[in-house]
Amino acid sequence: MTNLYAMLAIFAKAYGLFLFIGLSIAVVAYVYWPTNRERFRKAAKAVLDEGEEDKPWR
Repeated sequence: MTNLYAMLAIFAKAYGLFLFIGLSIAVVAYVYWPTNRERFRKAAKAVLDEGEEDKPWR
């Protein structure tokens, strides 16, 4: 059991950082991908649209 824990700890220390960096790069690439521009523009404007604010929440 101790050897398994030691192996998993070494693996997490060695490759966890690279996994985190890779996922961060993937998220940033998704956000700045040109085909997603309109989707994010609509989402940004939806927050600022008036009219929905005056209705009760259901």
